[in-house]
Amino acid sequence: MLGVASSLAARERSNELPQVIIETSEGVIEVTLRPDIAPETVENFLTYVENGFYEGTIFHRVIPGFMIQGGGFDDALNQKQTRDPVRNEAKPTAKNLRGTIAMARTSAPDSATSQFFINLADNGFLDAGVRGPGYAVFGKVSGGMGVVDAIAGKKTGQSGGMADVPQEPIVIRSVSLRKADTDTQ
Repeated sequence: MLGVASSLAARERSNELPQVIIETSEGVIEVTLRPDIAPETVENFLTYVENGFYEGTIFHRVIPGFMIQGGGFDDALNQKQTRDPVRNEAKPTAKNLRGTIAMARTSAPDSATSQFFINLADNGFLDAGVRGPGYAVFGKVSGGMGVVDAIAGKKTGQSGGMADVPQEPIVIRSVSLRKADTDTQ
């Protein structure tokens, strides 16, 4: 966790927002994270990234016109062991708009661990204050939205007691922090 904090501190000094590369079986998604609006959430997410947690997880919930969710189950739908939940940092000013990434959680506001979702549409009903505490937005897709849309178009069904599961696993092969460009400094 110290490595994540020092990396974030270095990026903050250079006013650069951290970016992660999510390599999936469908292609690459680039996400720009926003520690300025959800610092604990970004630090939690980057800790999972640094530990290689997301490798081999899947997008297990895909609902066209709504969102794609992943980061908690392997391709056999076994749930991975997570760290403790983080505080919900949802804010009325950080909207669940198309292309934003937010933390998935249970009905308990402070229950988010590793699972995240990418909004396929403007989902204002998920914003803080609309129908409760909301879902914490912590970044935005900055490249590969076509990959996100392709994932959303996959055929889904029931599996392992869950609905909206892609019939062919959409595997997250890796998630990595894009290194800051030190040549320009």
